[in-house]
Amino acid sequence: MGVVCKPYMPYLVANIDSFGSPMSENLKESYRLVETGLQRKHDDGTTTCDLCLWKCKLKHGQRGFCQAHVNRHGTLYNLSYGVISAIDIGPIEDKPVKHYQPGTKVMSVGSYGCNFRCGGCHNLDISWGVTALDDLAKGQSKAAWVPPEDLVTAALKHGVQGIAFTYSEPAVWLEYVIDVSRLAHEAGLYTVYVSNSFVTDEALELMAPYVDVLCSDIKSLSDDFYHDICPTAKVEQVLGSIKKAQELGIHVETRTNIIPTKNDDINELREIAQWIAGNLGKDSPWHITRFFPAYKLSDLPPTPSDIMQAAYAAAQDVGLQNSYVYDDKGCDCAESNLPVAEYLEGDPDKLNATLQCAASCCGDEGVLLKKYE
Repeated sequence: MGVVCKPYMPYLVANIDSFGSPMSENLKESYRLVETGLQRKHDDGTTTCDLCLWKCKLKHGQRGFCQAHVNRHGTLYNLSYGVISAIDIGPIEDKPVKHYQPGTKVMSVGSYGCNFRCGGCHNLDISWGVTALDDLAKGQSKAAWVPPEDLVTAALKHGVQGIAFTYSEPAVWLEYVIDVSRLAHEAGLYTVYVSNSFVTDEALELMAPYVDVLCSDIKSLSDDFYHDICPTAKVEQVLGSIKKAQELGIHVETRTNIIPTKNDDINELREIAQWIAGNLGKDSPWHITRFFPAYKLSDLPPTPSDIMQAAYAAAQDVGLQNSYVYDDKGCDCAESNLPVAEYLEGDPDKLNATLQCAASCCGDEGVLLKKYE
């Protein structure tokens, strides 16, 4: 029989490290693997990750599909805790979120690792991060490591009113999201979680006290569409997670990026609007965004305006009151592309020093690189 790990305890609050011993001050200042917050340990040494609906079951040395969680001797750890791939500052409306504190600004933050492989991804370098995560696993990464308190301090310094976790699926780095969000709330900041919603109910329940807004994709109502980007995903799982988030008291807004020939059938778009109206409420915001060619879908054209307007009209027909069309906006991307150090205080060389886990859990051999199969 498997054993369920105790719920995640934010290390900044508990002042206990992820391995059960008091945390010294120097560990607070150093990169380290953090124990995965939702995992099931099994008697044979494997662990099952319960952060997202992949529910990867991993042997010693294996990493999950997201590449950011690794089994070390029967315990699952997050490689990317506190490792920041991108920071940007802009209006909350760009997430897109229009019905929560409009007119305010957010600091958007990304990390490495994602549980989807979208063919049109614009955020490859700052989200999938396979090479970056390999370097982390080998103790050779020079990615920026930012403790939660430093990120909140930076947000306050730049005069934003909130912090948004985005660019990759935040469930992959939920431990950091929760620690930052707890401190953000204490500092009077709100938090936004930009998600594909392929996450577990347990993860949603864990984040609900600390996340104010969910901006979630409804990419399609076709299982075949989802299977192309995530072989195990089903529409009903994604929709169930979105509805669960609202039931937990999180403010929910949804988005559909219309991709020519992939999810641009007007009947399906109408059905998305009907689902939102029937399950989230007729006043629930729906954001209709334009696809721009990228990566494996570089051969497709940008979304024609007429299908976007047709989707908007369909939403009006089914009674959805707050639909928005974005002719000039697609995915939530980091637009400034400034180095992370530009947003933070301190020595950039120290910020980008080689990251070697400060804890002793890994042993001299480091983290093995055998990936999830």
